[in-house]
Formats: sequence, structure tokens, C-alpha cells
Amino acid sequence: MPVYLHNIALALPETAYPQSVIRDVIKAQPELDRLAKRLTGAAFNASGIDQRYSVVREFADTDGEAGLFYDPANERMLTPTTGQRNIVYAQEATKLYVEAARKVLEDSPFEAADITHVITVSCTGFFAPGPDYAIVRALGLGGNVGRYHVGFMGCYAAFPALKMAKAFCQADPNAAVLVVSAELCTLHMRAAPDPDTIIAASVFADGCAAALVSARPPAAGQRALRMDHFETTLTPPGVGEAEMAWTIGDQGYEMVLSSYVPSIIESHIEGALSPLLDHEPALADARHAGVEHWAVHPGGRSILDKVQGSLKLSDEQMQPSREILRQYGNMSSATILFILRDLLNTVPEGERVCAMAFGPGLTVEMGLLSGAVGTGTAELPQRQGELAGVR
Repeated sequence: MPVYLHNIALALPETAYPQSVIRDVIKAQPELDRLAKRLTGAAFNASGIDQRYSVVREFADTDGEAGLFYDPANERMLTPTTGQRNIVYAQEATKLYVEAARKVLEDSPFEAADITHVITVSCTGFFAPGPDYAIVRALGLGGNVGRYHVGFMGCYAAFPALKMAKAFCQADPNAAVLVVSAELCTLHMRAAPDPDTIIAASVFADGCAAALVSARPPAAGQRALRMDHFETTLTPPGVGEAEMAWTIGDQGYEMVLSSYVPSIIESHIEGALSPLLDHEPALADARHAGVEHWAVHPGGRSILDKVQGSLKLSDEQMQPSREILRQYGNMSSATILFILRDLLNTVPEGERVCAMAFGPGLTVEMGLLSGAVGTGTAELPQRQGELAGVR
């Protein structure tokens, strides 16, 4: 039974920083020696990012008093505890979760009463009752809605959430699933002279996206993406495990994003795609060259460069990923939904989309989707026997 990604809506913090502003804040920190300052300038300038959104407003308030994260008078980044950062996360992430969920419902053929499951995604904070509960209450969803949270999986986490949503819809044809990913990466931004910290500071940003998944076919003239196949692949044992990691420290979450990650992805990406492409006999000969559209998680500009070179993708095929990187930076798990939102509105009927994201492990999560345009009234399928009660 086909399952569709019907609509994606975005929510962003109020504050957007030019990349140069954050670059200069990091470079001004006394923890950085001369070499680290040069590396900071080079990393930010070569990032392919024009601006990034953040819930931290203090970097723009140069005349204000010291806040939790920054003292503008002394141009010093401050070091709030992990607990203090998480309090901000709970407040600010809740707003974005609810805003994105409300938007995706408003711009869809679904109503609040149709929603059967809510899946939330994040690796940048925790609280309970969580964002899934906040969405149910704010949108007036039923108290019996199934609620699930995909936590601390990193940049690829939207894929497990989408796979879960597809499984719910295949088990119950009447299911309508909200998937909402919110990441506030800049709450954990810090200054340090090591290259991993500098690279992480140069790319990560804040953002939220909500997707609506159902087996209901799209209405006449409405666009959707049919969710055909998903696969997970790990790089070989000992390859990449220490190059991308995400741990909880006393002063925020500590990200390891090694400069070797792009090269590791370049070496293994073609082989990683094989299990996904094997699902489609039509791709037996052409393999990835038979896929028209690509949504590659922009972990950084170098990752996009390596994927493009390894798979021999055109500039046009890479444009959606590069444009999201340019406008928003790397918003961890939410980023792939930003790219799919653009493709959902443009991919012709029947043409394929290969989506992929990378995360700790080193893990590659992938999905093969197809453009779909509705030809009739989008009625919910009839329930199928005992599976109708599954949630």
C-alpha cells in the first residue's frame, strides 16, 4: 500500500545571523590562539553558508547587558551549564514544534481530528512531558493519539521517524502521522582551539520542520512524495566511529565533527546506496544515475562536494541541498525535511528522489521517494480487518 509525504511546513527562530557575525564572535574569544583564529576564518568563509537562525539573540545585541550566552560589553561568550541551556531548549523548542505542526495542518487536507500519531525528533535537548505532548495539547488533538520521540540520534534522525510513520500507515490505512523535528544546535555552540569544535561552530544552526504522512492519496492536482523504500547502512567497523559523535558535557552538548568525515563519506557512499537501489529493478543497470533528484543532507559544504564528485551528480541535482545550506546552515535532523519540502513542490509525477543523511556511527540513512500528483478526491482508505485498531 503506498504511503505519502503530503506536506512539510517550517518554523524558524526570530533571529537570523549573517555568517560573518558568528565568525567574528568566535574569533574574538581568548581561548583561540593565532592558528585557531586563522582556521576559524577559513572554516566560516568556506562554509557555503550565508546566514543561520538561532534562538540565542544576544550576539546581535551589542549595546545590551550580558545575557546567558554572551557578554556584548566584553565580547565574551559565556559558559552556561547544560541544565541552563536545556531550560532555554524546553521554552524555545516548544514554540517551534507547535508552530510547525500547526502550519503543516493548516496547509493540508487533514484536520486535527484525523491525526492518529505524533512523532517528534531532536538531539539538542530533552524534557517531559515532551514536545509530543505539547503538540497534542496546543493543536487540540485527541488524548488517545499515539506519541513517540526519536531522541539523540543526530543529523539522520528524521529518517527513522519517517520510517516509523510509514509503518503506522501501512498497519492502519486510516493513520495520519505528524512528524516534527526541531533542533537548537546553537545552544551548544562554544569556542575552543581544536578543529572539531571550530568546524561544528561554523555550520550548525537552529530550525524546525513538520511533515504529514498518510496512506491517503493526494487530492486532485495536489503534489506529494510517495515514500517507496528506506535503508540504513553503517560504514565498516572502525571506520568513522570516532569521527562523528555527540556527547553530553557539563557546559552543553559536545559535538565531534572531524575533518575526515567528508572523505569517509566519499569512499563509502556508492556502496552504501546499493541496498536502497536494489529495491528497484528499473535501476538495475543505471543505478544511482537513474535517479533524477537528490536531497543530500548538507552536513557541510565539503560533504556535498564529496557526494557530488563520487556519484557524478550535476550542479542542478545538488542545488536544493546547497541552497538550504546557504540559507539556513546545518540544522541537524530538521535539515533534510527543509530540502524535501522544496522537492515536494517541484518533482514531476513518477520521477525519483534519493534522500540521504549522515550521523554518528558513521551511519547513512537513505530513502527513495517518487513524485506524485493527485488525480481524484483524497479519501481515506478503508480500514483493513484487525489492523484497524493498531496505533
